[in-house]
Amino acid sequence: VEVRQATLEEAGLIADLSRSTFLDTFAKDNTAEDMDIFMNEQFTRESLLQQVLDDKDIFLLAFLNGQTVGYARITDRSEPRTEEIFKNKSYIELARIYVIQSAKRKGVGSALLNKSLKIAKNLKHDIIWLGVWEKNPDAIQFYKAFGFQEFNKHKFLLGNDPQTDLLLHKYL
Repeated sequence: VEVRQATLEEAGLIADLSRSTFLDTFAKDNTAEDMDIFMNEQFTRESLLQQVLDDKDIFLLAFLNGQTVGYARITDRSEPRTEEIFKNKSYIELARIYVIQSAKRKGVGSALLNKSLKIAKNLKHDIIWLGVWEKNPDAIQFYKAFGFQEFNKHKFLLGNDPQTDLLLHKYL
C-alpha cells in the first residue's frame, strides 16, 4: 500500500471517491431518503472540492497495485473542543478515512491512519481526535486497536436522521 498527500489536481478524484465510499459504507444501514438528502445537500461534489482546496485540510490518497483505493482527511477546521483532555493542548481532527470495499482488510486503512498520525506529530499536535458512528463496530474496533479512546459523543445529522457519533482521541 502506497500513501501520499493528494495534490490540488486530484480534487475531483477525492470528491468522487468521498461520495462513492460514503454510499458504499452507509447506504445499507440508512434510508434511501436520508442518504439522498445528505448526499445532495451536505456532501455535494462541490462542497468536497472546496475542502480539498482549503489550506486547513490535508488529504491523503492510498494506492494498491496502482489503483486508488482510499483516502483520509485531516483538518484544523473543526469546532473548538471544550473537554478537559484538550485543555492547553494542540489538536487536529481525523475527519475521514474511507477505503473502497474491494480493498478492505488489506492494510489500506492502517496505512492511511499511520500516515495521518505521522503528519499530526510532524505538525506538533498533542492529540488527534475523530468521530465514528456508534453503529459502525468495525471502525470502532479499528481505531481502538490503534490506541484511540472514547471521550464523548455528539449528534450527526444524516439527512433527517439524528445519529450518534462516538468521539475518540489519541495522544501523540
